Order: sequence, then C-alpha cells, then structure tokens
Amino acid sequence: MSNPYLPPEILDHIADFLHDDPKALKGCCLVSKSWIPRTRKHLFEEVELRHEVHLKSWKKIFSDPSTSPANFTSSLCIGCARAITATDAESGGWLTGFAHVAHLVMGTPGMYPGEPAISLTPFHGLSRTIKSLHIKSIDLPPSRIFDFILSSPLLEDLTMTGYRVWADDGDGSVTPPTFIRSSVPPPLTGSLDLFLKAGAKPIVGQLLSIPGGIHFRGLTLTWHCGEDLSSIIGLVGECSHTLESLNLTCYLDGMSIWYLPPHR
Repeated sequence: MSNPYLPPEILDHIADFLHDDPKALKGCCLVSKSWIPRTRKHLFEEVELRHEVHLKSWKKIFSDPSTSPANFTSSLCIGCARAITATDAESGGWLTGFAHVAHLVMGTPGMYPGEPAISLTPFHGLSRTIKSLHIKSIDLPPSRIFDFILSSPLLEDLTMTGYRVWADDGDGSVTPPTFIRSSVPPPLTGSLDLFLKAGAKPIVGQLLSIPGGIHFRGLTLTWHCGEDLSSIIGLVGECSHTLESLNLTCYLDGMSIWYLPPHR
C-alpha cells in the first residue's frame, strides 16, 4: 500500500499543533525528510548555550551555518559569551547561522584576574535583527556596550544587570561611542530593566545621549549608590511622556528606600 498524500498545509498544521511537545516533534523528524524543516522551526526556536561545553557541542554538530537549524532560532541565550571568538562570526562561522534572532541574552561568569574581557564584536552580525537584548554580568566600559546597542536599529527592550561597570575615563566622565554600525538609532520603545550595584551613572549617561532620545514605556531601575539619584531622575524625566509603568528601588546598606509600584 502506498503512503497516503497529505497537503503541505496539513503537515504544517500538525507540526504547529505539536510546537510545545519536543518529544513528539523529534518523532516527527523520523517520518520523512520533508518533516525535518517543519519540526526544526519549533525545536530550535529557542536555543540556550549556557556553558562552554554546550557551545563546543553545538560547534561540533552544526559547524556549517548553511545547514544549521540556527536559521530557525528567534531567541538565543549565550551564557559563556567570553568564549565566543572573532572567527565564530566570520564568513562560514557557526554564529552567522543565527540570522533571525530577535531576542538575545548575553552573559558570562564573574571575571577573574588574568581572564580576557568579553568582546561584543562577534555579536555585531546579530544586531541587525535584535528587538530584545539582555546583557548580564556587565564587565565592560559603557561605551563598548552602547556601541552594540546603537548598532541594533530594531532594538526595543533592554535589560542590563551586573555588579561592576568600568568607567570610560579616569575622571568619571563618559566618552561617547566611537564605533557605531548604524545611522538609525534604535527605537527603544519597550522596556528598560536596569540593575547595577557599582554605579548606574555611566550607563544612564549613555542612555540619555542616544540620538533621537529614548521612549521606553516601562522602567524598572535598581541602583545602590546615592549619587546616582540625579541620573535616575533625569532618565525618568526623559521617558515621562511615554511611561506606562515605573518601578524604582534604591538600596543603601541593603535596604530598599524608594519604591514606586507600576502605574498607568
């Protein structure tokens, strides 16, 4: 008996119906080669490479970006960003397969003496499609971070968390970014979640200097230095005409002294 024919739209509907059942989707991959792309778009929609061992496995299995399922990925989490090299982002490198990433999470374990600082250069190839960016464990000067932010013309939502932010200049001033890949500033019309223990002033200063201004609808700001208060007030004031929710917390000696619940 010959195999029954099913229209492509029916096959698509079956795969879409099973989008949240990885076990069933993996079983569908064994049905026919024609099912593989349909299941991959769900199986690889979200990819997490949290540790270097995960990164090495991905590079070994999907070394060719032209056949990599990374093309189906819209959400990418890299928890070992310091292990990403410039070669990974060059033509034919595995990172170039992630051509449709809209949500990017970049993090790295705490930096130890003698370890190289994280480089954002390899990620510039992804910046053209990113709408949501989450940078964790910041250990870079603000100008390098904002060089990447300003190279992301579609960026709406931004989250930055960390315990140390290096000043760009020894006197505490901020040097504007010097390497901007895009002449179109990001819209930044979504949300900003900022949590910094070692001073928010440099980051806020860069935000306020973005061409075209900032238009966040939601702000969640947590800081630990009393001297950052004026910068925080300036940031809130800049977004006051678009704000729909606001949550401010300042910790001094481990105590929350200011909290405003979300409002409309």
